[in-house]
Amino acid sequence: MIDFPPYLPKILSKLMCKGIDLAEIFFEKRHSSIISCEDHRIEKINTGIDIGTGLRLIHHYKTSYAYSNDISENSLTQMADSLTCTIQTPHDMISLNMDKLKPPCPYPVEKPFDTVSLDVKSNLVRRADSAAWEFDSKLIKQVKVIYSDSIQEVLLINSKGEHSQEVRPGLIFLVQVVASKGHDIQTGYEAIGGRTGMELFDGPYSPENIAKLAAKRAISMLDADLAPTGPMTVVLSSEAGGTMIHEAIGHGLEADIAQKGLSVFSNRLGEKVASPVITVIDDATIPGKRGSFYYDDEGTPAQKTVLVENGILKGYMYDCLSALKAKASSTGNGRRESYQHVPIPRMTNTFIAPGEISPEEIISSTPKGLFVKKMGGGQVDTVSGDFVFEVNEGYLIEKGKMTRPIRGATLIGNGPKVLQGIDMVGSDLGYQVGTCGKDGQTAPVADAQPTLRIQQIIVGGQALSE
Repeated sequence: MIDFPPYLPKILSKLMCKGIDLAEIFFEKRHSSIISCEDHRIEKINTGIDIGTGLRLIHHYKTSYAYSNDISENSLTQMADSLTCTIQTPHDMISLNMDKLKPPCPYPVEKPFDTVSLDVKSNLVRRADSAAWEFDSKLIKQVKVIYSDSIQEVLLINSKGEHSQEVRPGLIFLVQVVASKGHDIQTGYEAIGGRTGMELFDGPYSPENIAKLAAKRAISMLDADLAPTGPMTVVLSSEAGGTMIHEAIGHGLEADIAQKGLSVFSNRLGEKVASPVITVIDDATIPGKRGSFYYDDEGTPAQKTVLVENGILKGYMYDCLSALKAKASSTGNGRRESYQHVPIPRMTNTFIAPGEISPEEIISSTPKGLFVKKMGGGQVDTVSGDFVFEVNEGYLIEKGKMTRPIRGATLIGNGPKVLQGIDMVGSDLGYQVGTCGKDGQTAPVADAQPTLRIQQIIVGGQALSE
């Protein structure tokens, strides 16, 4: 349980100048450990504790922010004075009863990782490393395994009289395998994680299974044909995760980007922006997912926000500042990397809602096209919506069946146009874990989608020989 300084309400009172839009204190304590292994050897074991406080003042929609890892009363008083020095109005005193602080909601963790030794955690990494090499010792040339966990304890109080507290566990485990044959080099990658404990590794998600998935993906692409090029039908597997929805529409629906006119979805509420079969949701309340929490980093309760419903744009993701500007309410999307950062609108768990068609039916009803089983990285221009995404694992669809593996494919398109061109939505739903970057900050997220069929999209690659 976080042990917060008892003088925080006093510091908040110093920020309470008349005419301000918001004043707040964000107090954080984070315990973390990371273990990495490369080529049979543990390369790094880092553990640490970071503690600090951030003070924010919003006045006439402009933000002043100060932070420090010196959490003494004198240090925080100086920070508060520096933030209010240009506001020549008396303070409004505030009285917060910290005894009524909302208690942290416990996450359903069965096996807390903070009670597990570094030796046990290191053994998980070694098990994955060995399993990857053993999958094919001749073709595999490099294996990298990373284990990372953290416990983030946060406390927030603000000028609206709100106060919240939360203890957030976070765990991520990833394996990257490089395989080669002759001059051909392919990479396989697999990651798991969430708001969970060591039970993550029970059942199908053992370190060995994760390693074998990554190794199999790398090796299978060595014998793949070069990808065809040109416009074609593309089926995105639920296993591909929600990379495309995250990049192609997600960032464009973050309110700060939309308000600046930097989104292709700016000023389009109520308009049709996608196929009628598409509903897009951002939901921080899903138990155990990497982007979940009980309160965001401004103290707003987590919410389920429908962004697009049956193809119609319904809303944006707001933090407190963007909500003030829009005369709206925060959707609980105010997030920050740490006490050193100001909160901004960010996605949490973003996904396309599943439909009623089986994935098998989607494939069988596609005479010819490309089946994308695993997406890679990509880039998107939020202003135009144009994007380019890599395909890490793909297969040709011929006469309604998956056939030959292909490699070197990229998907080139425009977010709104692609969303308009989706004509089939599967009944499944597959998640992937990620770390999203924006404005120099990172945030843990999860993305998901069902199996989708895009009627036509440009596939980049190299033409196959006849």
